[in-house]
Amino acid sequence: MRAAVAVVSEWLRDESVGAPTRAELATAVRTTARSLAASAPGHSVEVRVPPFVAVQCIEGPRHTRGTPPNVVETDPRTWLLLATGLVTFDDARTAGAVSASGARAPEIAHWLPIVRATTS
Repeated sequence: MRAAVAVVSEWLRDESVGAPTRAELATAVRTTARSLAASAPGHSVEVRVPPFVAVQCIEGPRHTRGTPPNVVETDPRTWLLLATGLVTFDDARTAGAVSASGARAPEIAHWLPIVRATTS
């Protein structure tokens, strides 16, 4: 996971350096989201980062059909900013970069950051 995040760290800090490849971005998004799911096991909150990954996390009632009641959704760059601690959940939500529905969705903030972005 750290290696995958290191590849995109410079771009996370400065968008003008050029975006990582789709494969690099996908790897960083998937590994960080799956790490969240491993650190906060459960099924009460679904984290979606289209088009790359959706994971369920945080202990609580399991949801199996239809749209879950607690969903966090964001774009890949914002997810990586959250996962690396370069932006807070509250700031991203206030800016409209994160959609969080359901009373338990904001609980993922407790599990962030997942890994710190490396400095160049």
